[in-house]
Amino acid sequence: MVDHLGFIVAAYALTATVLLGLVVWVVADGRAQKAALAELDRRGVRRAGGGR
Repeated sequence: MVDHLGFIVAAYALTATVLLGLVVWVVADGRAQKAALAELDRRGVRRAGGGR
């Protein structure tokens, strides 16, 4: 087990880095989408199915 400790730590570190990157990406994209929707709302654009 000790022989592979470096590999295990590196694998966990890489996995944590990738997951953190995905979380940051999703949060940033969510904020961008909210901003885009707010801009459309400000301009008065409505959804096609909004009256249902």
